[in-house]
Amino acid sequence: MGNCLSISISVDPAGCRCWNCVAGQARYICKLEQNLQALEAEAKRLTEQRDDVNRRVLLAKEQLMEPLKRVEGWLERVEKEIKEVEQIIGDAPAQIDNLCLGGYFSQSCCSSYKFGKKVVQKTRDVANLRTEGDFQDVAERCPAASVVVRSSEPTVGLESTFDKVWACLTDEGSNIIGLYGMGGVGKTTLLNHINNELGRRRNNFDIVIWATVSKNHTVEKVQDEIGGKIGYSDQRWKQKSYDEKATDILAVLSKKKFVLLLDDIWERVDLVKVGIPIPRQGNGSKLIFTTRSLDVCGQMEAHEKIVVDCLAPEKAWELFQIKVGEETLDGHPQIRGLAKEMAEECKGLPLALITVGRAMSSKKTLEQWEYARRILRRSVANHVLPGMRKDVYPLLKFSYDNLPDDKLKSCFLYCALFPEDFLISKCELIDYWIAEGFLDEDDIICDRNEGHNIICTLLGSCLLEEVDVEQVKMHDVIRDMALWIASEIEKEKYIVKTSAQLTEALEIENWGMIKRLSLMNNGIQSLRGAPDCPDLQTLFLENNWLLSMRLGKDFFQNMVSLTVLNLSSNLSLTELPVGISNLDSLQCLNISRTFISELPMELSSLSKLKCLNLERTLRLETIPEKLIYSFSRLQVLRMGKTGYWASREINGNLSFSRLECLECLKYLNALTITICSDSALEGFLSFHHLQGCTEELYIDQPEDDSFFSLKTLCLPPMKRLQFLSLELTSLEEVKIDWEKEGREIQTAYYFQTSVIVSEGNFYNLWTVEIQFCPNLKDITWIIFAPNLRNLFVSDCRGMEEIISEGGAAEMTGDLILFEKLQNLVLSSLPELKRIHRFALSFPCLVAIRVFDCPKLRKIPLSSNSAKGRRIIIIGKQQWWNELEWEDESARDTFLPSFQIY
Repeated sequence: MGNCLSISISVDPAGCRCWNCVAGQARYICKLEQNLQALEAEAKRLTEQRDDVNRRVLLAKEQLMEPLKRVEGWLERVEKEIKEVEQIIGDAPAQIDNLCLGGYFSQSCCSSYKFGKKVVQKTRDVANLRTEGDFQDVAERCPAASVVVRSSEPTVGLESTFDKVWACLTDEGSNIIGLYGMGGVGKTTLLNHINNELGRRRNNFDIVIWATVSKNHTVEKVQDEIGGKIGYSDQRWKQKSYDEKATDILAVLSKKKFVLLLDDIWERVDLVKVGIPIPRQGNGSKLIFTTRSLDVCGQMEAHEKIVVDCLAPEKAWELFQIKVGEETLDGHPQIRGLAKEMAEECKGLPLALITVGRAMSSKKTLEQWEYARRILRRSVANHVLPGMRKDVYPLLKFSYDNLPDDKLKSCFLYCALFPEDFLISKCELIDYWIAEGFLDEDDIICDRNEGHNIICTLLGSCLLEEVDVEQVKMHDVIRDMALWIASEIEKEKYIVKTSAQLTEALEIENWGMIKRLSLMNNGIQSLRGAPDCPDLQTLFLENNWLLSMRLGKDFFQNMVSLTVLNLSSNLSLTELPVGISNLDSLQCLNISRTFISELPMELSSLSKLKCLNLERTLRLETIPEKLIYSFSRLQVLRMGKTGYWASREINGNLSFSRLECLECLKYLNALTITICSDSALEGFLSFHHLQGCTEELYIDQPEDDSFFSLKTLCLPPMKRLQFLSLELTSLEEVKIDWEKEGREIQTAYYFQTSVIVSEGNFYNLWTVEIQFCPNLKDITWIIFAPNLRNLFVSDCRGMEEIISEGGAAEMTGDLILFEKLQNLVLSSLPELKRIHRFALSFPCLVAIRVFDCPKLRKIPLSSNSAKGRRIIIIGKQQWWNELEWEDESARDTFLPSFQIY
């Protein structure tokens, strides 16, 4: 056997590590081409993934969704990585040229090593980035824009039109959208729905602004509407020129992505003059407007013109059924068939369907339905008129014909004297009706109650629309129809030239035959001549620029039948026209919101005067006491916020003497009054007749603090009181003085729930304003106002609670607190900690606004408070973030309706 040579080499662990390191470094060089191919493949997959994510993001944006921040960050990192990969791929040929010996070595080992290592690392980075980009969701719904929710009819049959408009909101090329169609077709309803949906759905708009334009609009009117929505609402801003206003509006809106909703355009609105940035693709803002004219769409340069048609027969029938109600439709087997025929007569016009449907909802018998169908058909057949008159007015006149008596018809037609979109005070309207003799009960209280009942009837017939508890308005189509009826059907000789930019009252022709004349909202400065109008009963000159020195003394001399004269809101009027004293038939004189300084004694000749409105005549200081005594038939006296009560007292008996004059007016039934001193308050509380007829009470601190030192206010239960304003720096406590009612107790607390509800101590109190009462700790007494709609509390530095925890618990029992409350505003209350200790149901609440109340960390809402309704909460973001909730579900319930102040 041969000899064998055996060689053994021993390598220690340190040597092994060195070998592995060298071998690893060598792989960066020898596998360079293979690693480059892997990098290119990984980069290609990343690019494809990036394109997929970008497509998903683009689709989400079209749906008004906002990309997630982590998705946007990932896309930015991808772009950076791809650029670096492209740089590496670009440098690769030079590095490959350095390789030798089959690619296992390099002529420049150091450079090739660094490059190869960079390729491997970049491949890992790209792979990791692909893993991070596996997103389940790439976007989320944007927060809703700041929107004021508007009440609206259901949008039956308008769904497809709504979808068209909504698609335009996501289309970058459709920035101005015009909705056109005949009056009453549902354009405003549709616009309301768009407005509200912008508040409900998340989107990328900052603010939604609504403005009603109407006929004879002015640049200033549109500016004031828009300005009020963006923070310009003070009187100083309103007095600026329209150029200055335009600059202010532009400064705000040019920084925002807005949606502007303009309702009821009759002619081109010059957006540049108003100060509105033209909505275009570059700024992403939108303008949506409604009009009755396709030509106006062209004048407004609408990118999209969308017609709002009458409803299809099946949708018209659906809407009609909703308004009539299933119970009525099923009242007799033949009623449903008659109802279908009546719905067909409405020809798909939503306003007609709603008006007629509501009128028929209370008709339960077959005979009523047969009669109504015959009247409706006859109304349409007898009045074949062009345009609106042919297609709309006869249909709407059906509701007028359906009013039970001539009294209601006269009251309805009277509402057409006010301008389009005018907010009509219910109380003032009833004042006019009483003066005109429409309400002819012997008892003035019955008259006023009847007036409210008539308003309710007109509301129920859809001939008026309720704005709030104090105001109504008339739809413009209904108003046009009412003027048509008054002039052409009833031959009442109504002349209405409101908002017509008149400068002279004598531009009116044929004074002699006029019965009612309304020239409201014009620029009339002078009243000259002596127009011969013996039949004129009503003259409305509200909101003009009447100048005292240009009011002729003979202007009123031939108005022997004038019953109602409205000169209110003439800010240039400092003296009353001398000729008013000759109006022997005058029963209602409204000079509210003027700058008159005194009432002349000559007015004592107005012996038939029933209503005198002096509200907010801030400069009025002189009213002769003999003049007040001469108004022996006066039933309504409105003196809230007049300078007469705030004028400096000559002696301690002056206020008492003035109040004593009012106490002597035995027919006085409705009073609004301001109390500005301790002595005046003492006198007021001693006159039971005045308390019993007071509807609005202002207890205000004048500039001279010495007038008031009152610490405890003991209010007697005032069942007629509707509005109460308190502004007293000395006030510490408010109590209800039951002793004045002949009861044994005199405390605001420990009173039975049944008494609060059944006896209605402040049953008609709808609005309470409390401000600048720094020593007031709580206002628990308001539980005695079970129908309170609006509560405003501001600048009460010591206010700690709204409803005291110690005082309310024993009083309320099963009483539902704030059962009718709609608006709650709390502002500048630095010590306020609590509204109420328990969560409340708030069945009617619309909005809570909280400003500068840093210690209010909890509001009395639970997840059950809304019950399917949307309660808007407005405040600062920090305050919202620090709010404490009973549970997360409560916070989640109200988060969508929170709006940042």
